[in-house]
Amino acid sequence: MEISFRGKRALVTGASQVSLKNEVPSIETVALDLSDWNKTKQGLANIGPIDLLVNNAGLAILGPLTEVKESDVDSKDLVARNAPGSIVNVSSQASMVGLNNHTVYCATKGAVDSFTRAAALEYGPKNIRVNAVNPTVIMTDMGRLGWSDPKVANPMLQKIPLRRFGEVHEVVDAVTYLLSDKASMITGTCLPIDGGYVAS
Repeated sequence: MEISFRGKRALVTGASQVSLKNEVPSIETVALDLSDWNKTKQGLANIGPIDLLVNNAGLAILGPLTEVKESDVDSKDLVARNAPGSIVNVSSQASMVGLNNHTVYCATKGAVDSFTRAAALEYGPKNIRVNAVNPTVIMTDMGRLGWSDPKVANPMLQKIPLRRFGEVHEVVDAVTYLLSDKASMITGTCLPIDGGYVAS
């Protein structure tokens, strides 16, 4: 399956931990604190029209999400231009199942899923699709740090039918698909990338 984003402009939040500029010099980077609404609005004012948005920014601590409103800014830009588009919110399997000692985290990710469904209803008539991906533990640097100890990892792995954690490319592939025209009839969906965790 060939996916092309030729002529499209994408915004990905929460990429500050990645050396993107060194890897792909054509990428433009903007350093922002998304919890500061006014500075975020100013920082995004001059980046040009956005066709694709990935709301990846988030905190792995027990606290409220602060990035949700940014998608509202970009949705309005798409609406103002009367342009089709696609938004993918990065949620978690924690929105779909209870995890011990993660009560607030589960609740905030549940809010991301609810936001996704409501936004899909609101923006669907404008031909703007809104979906979410819901990964399990992913082997990022942070994931390895938190889940390298077998005593911590093994109980979680036993609940994943594929008996492994996810890799970054597996989330990227799903997000890429949902952003693309290959997913042109998919909106309001929360897609688990969890090796079957929520099925068990």
